[in-house]
Amino acid sequence: MARKKKPLPLLENVTIQAIAAEGKSLVRIDDLVVFVPFAIPGDVVDLQVTRKKHSYAEAEVVRMVTPSKDRIQPFCPHFGVCGGCKWQMLPYELQLQAKQQQVMDALTRIGKVELPPCTPILGSRKTQEYRNKLEFGFCNRRWLTKQQIISGEQFERQESVGYHANGTFDKILPIEECHLMDSINDRLRLAIRDYAYAHDLTFFAPREHTGLLRGMMIRLSNTGGLMLLIQFCITTPEEQRQAEDLLQYIADTFPEITSLLYVNNQKYNDTFGDLPVVVFKGDDHVFLQMEDLRFKVGPKSFYQTNTEQAYELYKVAREFAFNNYPLSIIHSPLQKPLVYDLYTGTGTIANFVARGAREVIGIEYVPEAIEDAKVNSEINGITNTKFYAGDMKVILTEEFITVHGRPDIIITDPPRAGMHADVVNVILKAAPQRIVYVSCNPATQARDLALLDTDYKVTRIQPVDMFPHTQHVENVVLLERRV
Repeated sequence: MARKKKPLPLLENVTIQAIAAEGKSLVRIDDLVVFVPFAIPGDVVDLQVTRKKHSYAEAEVVRMVTPSKDRIQPFCPHFGVCGGCKWQMLPYELQLQAKQQQVMDALTRIGKVELPPCTPILGSRKTQEYRNKLEFGFCNRRWLTKQQIISGEQFERQESVGYHANGTFDKILPIEECHLMDSINDRLRLAIRDYAYAHDLTFFAPREHTGLLRGMMIRLSNTGGLMLLIQFCITTPEEQRQAEDLLQYIADTFPEITSLLYVNNQKYNDTFGDLPVVVFKGDDHVFLQMEDLRFKVGPKSFYQTNTEQAYELYKVAREFAFNNYPLSIIHSPLQKPLVYDLYTGTGTIANFVARGAREVIGIEYVPEAIEDAKVNSEINGITNTKFYAGDMKVILTEEFITVHGRPDIIITDPPRAGMHADVVNVILKAAPQRIVYVSCNPATQARDLALLDTDYKVTRIQPVDMFPHTQHVENVVLLERRV
């Protein structure tokens, strides 16, 4: 006979103590650390434990006894259900404090290297409507909240457009308002939904792999461009006609769209990087501008999603690379340094710093991104960049450095997983005077700093907040070669 699981406890009148990782807060009860979402320090709450291990537990708030004096009213009606902006109830200045502490905790506890004082985090001027790109999914099954399930509320339509609910692939949380982008995102999304309802268009059913409407992506540029890409799953001539009718309706209703595109995605995942994109109206790109540079951004291009803060981030990287650079150590004072830009993406940083360099060598895994990088150099009349596509640990070798020159400065902006150990080893052998390490994950950045510590000293730390109301933070570190 199977043993019954012991009921998980209810913890009453608990005071939340601190901000934790992944956007959660925590409270310590005896020797147990309890992680809690959607709570802030100072909240007095009743907690229902949902998962318990030996040294930690996870719980959810079932009753707010006394709200923290710092708690503010969330601005989004989907807060607490949509997992995107978990810190809306926390004042922005406290979010920034928590993010800076998160950076320094990671660098101290994981990196265990000597650190200078951290420069105060650069907050975002915009804390709403700051994104230039959003993606939404269509689904034939809507996500129901606990309250909706308990109430027995009935919905005329199950089909929905919005964000995937946490931990699910086959349900969509319907989004009526999203404050991450200009309200054009709401107008487009809801107009497409209402048209689909009125014309009985089918929404994608992930389990059955059927349904016409699958996804949509919006890009908004700071030069007046607006891109909309629709993902369809077209399997019949009738569905092709329905798709084209919808696109024509969008073109007629939203003349401000400068790039109207679609993809026929019949795959078993939502990615379309390997699929052809069809231009229905306008261009196949938009332009984003930074200082006097223009960057061509297509539907498959990577570009930082917070346009204004990307500029602040890149200014930090440029200043770390060139400010008071000791040219006399390697070159005559009149000669500019050779820069390697690792994980260059579409070459945004490479082109942004090119004026200060003798030459910039950019390396990136995605071939299409490298082609974009070359186009962006050409558009801006930049002639001192070279770009190479391939796996970083395969391309960046001692032979590559022998051919292209030993870098004076390396700028590296790796994915969340950080740099492969082989890449770190080649950097150490290349022995640049400076390394500027841009990271979206302070934990893996700290790990890599420990690997570089034998030859390099961290001399500057600058966190940058790219994503207000979330736990995510970018961090830029300057490392200088030990004498």
